[in-house]
Amino acid sequence: MKSIVATAIGVVLLVLTLTDCAQNPVSGNPNFVTMSESQEVQTGRQEDVKVRQEYGVYNNKALQQYVNEVGQRLARASHRPNLQYSFAVVDSPEINAFALPGGYIYITRGILSYLSSEAELAGVLGHEIGHVTARHSVQQISAATAAGVGATLLQVFVPGLRNQAGDSVISLLGNVLLSGYGREHELEADRLGAQYLARTGYDPQAMIKVVGVLKNQELFDAEVAKSEGREPRAYHGVFASHPDSDTRLQQVVAEAGRPAPGSARLNQEEFLRRIDRMVFADSPAQGVIRNENFYHTEFGLALTFPRNWRIKNHPDRVSATNPGNDAIIELRSAGRAQGTPLEALRRALKGNIGAEVTQTTLNGLPAALTSTSMQGLPTRVAAVFLGKTAFLIGGQARNAQALQRALPEINAAIASFRPISDADRKLARPLTLRIINAPRGATFADLARKSPLGKNAVSHLRLINGMYPGGEPVAGQPLKVIE
Repeated sequence: MKSIVATAIGVVLLVLTLTDCAQNPVSGNPNFVTMSESQEVQTGRQEDVKVRQEYGVYNNKALQQYVNEVGQRLARASHRPNLQYSFAVVDSPEINAFALPGGYIYITRGILSYLSSEAELAGVLGHEIGHVTARHSVQQISAATAAGVGATLLQVFVPGLRNQAGDSVISLLGNVLLSGYGREHELEADRLGAQYLARTGYDPQAMIKVVGVLKNQELFDAEVAKSEGREPRAYHGVFASHPDSDTRLQQVVAEAGRPAPGSARLNQEEFLRRIDRMVFADSPAQGVIRNENFYHTEFGLALTFPRNWRIKNHPDRVSATNPGNDAIIELRSAGRAQGTPLEALRRALKGNIGAEVTQTTLNGLPAALTSTSMQGLPTRVAAVFLGKTAFLIGGQARNAQALQRALPEINAAIASFRPISDADRKLARPLTLRIINAPRGATFADLARKSPLGKNAVSHLRLINGMYPGGEPVAGQPLKVIE
C-alpha cells in the first residue's frame, strides 16, 4: 500500500512540474493546470463536435437563437467576456445542462420543459458560465491527467455519459472525478451565476428556484420509483450537480444582492412563448417509447420490450433492464446493410461468434442469431437487415442462470423486431408541450384525465408547472400541458 501511494504522489508531482501555473480569472490566485487558455478553447472546439454527434441539436432555430441571446448577455457580464461562447439546446429529454472547456455550453430540451421563466433559464446558463470562468473543467482535466484516469473528456464533463463510464474498469479516484465537479465548485458556480444574473438585471434568487426545480425532479422520481418497486435514479451524480437549497447556497446567492422591487427581469411570458409546441420527452430523431413499445419512424422500425422492464432511450441505442437488474436487452444500428446478416454479425462481434448460428427471417426481414459470450457475460444477439441499415438486437445477463431465466423474454423481444406499420406510426407521434390559460375551477386531476403522461400525470403536471407536490392552478394563469 505504501509503495502505491508513493508512486501516485510521484506521478502527481511529475505532472505538476509540467503544468501551466496560470492565474485563475475569477479568484486571481494561481492555478496549477495542464493547459493554456488557447489549448482550453481548442479542446472545447474538438469536443463540441462529439457532443453534437452524440445528442444532436434541437431543430428549432428560433429557440436556439433565444437561448444564445440570453447566454451571450450573461457571458458579456462574466469574468471572461473575451471568450467566444457557444450556447446550444441539445435534443435530449434529460434534465440537465453542462459546459465544456473554452465556453461551449449546452442545455437540454428536457430541462427547458421544467423551467418557468427567462430568469430561471438565465440561472441555468449563468451556473454553467461560472464553471467556465472559474476554469473548473480545466482543473478537472488536470486532476484526471494526474490520476491517469482512462476516460474520455466527454465522460468527465457530460452528465449523461458518466453512468456509461461507471460501467468501465476505472479506479475509485476516477469514479469521483467522473461524478461531477464536487460541492465546492458547484457552490462557486452558483455564486458566480448569481453575480452574472444581478449584472444583467435578473433577480439572483432565480438560482434558488432552479435548484428547487432539480430537487423536485429527484423527489418526483423517488415517488415514481416507490410505485414501480425500484431504486430512485441519481440525476446528478455522487456530488449533486446543483446542491440542495441549504444555508451555504442561500449565502452564496445572497452575496450577489437583490434588485430594486419590481425592477428585476423575469420575462415569463416570453419564455413560455418560446417553448410552446416544443417536443416533450422522446424525440422522433431518436425514437419514441410508448409503454413497452419502441418506434423509430425515420428508420421505419418497431420493437416490443418485455412488460415491466425499465426502458431507457439513449442517443445511439435503446435498452431495457429487467426487474431483477441482472439482464438487459439492447437495440442499436450496426451501419449499412452490407453482405448478409451473418457477415454483419461476425463484424459486430469481431469474430467472437458462437458455435451455433441460425440464419432466418424476423417478420419477413433477413436475420442471423447466435449465442456467445461478450466481456465474459452470456449473450444472445441477432443481426437484422431493414432497408439499407443493419441492426443489432442483443440480450445479456450477469451469469448463465440469469440468462436462462430471461431468455424467453429476450427471444420474444428479438422476434418482435418489425417494419413499422401504419398503426405503429400513429402511436409514434411525439408528445408536445403546449401553453394554455388555466380554466376556471380546473385542477391538475382534471387536466391529467386528458393527458398522455400516464398514471403519474397529476404529479408530473405539477412538476412541469413548478407546483410539485401539492399545488393547484389559479384561473387564468399560464399552464404547461402535454398533448
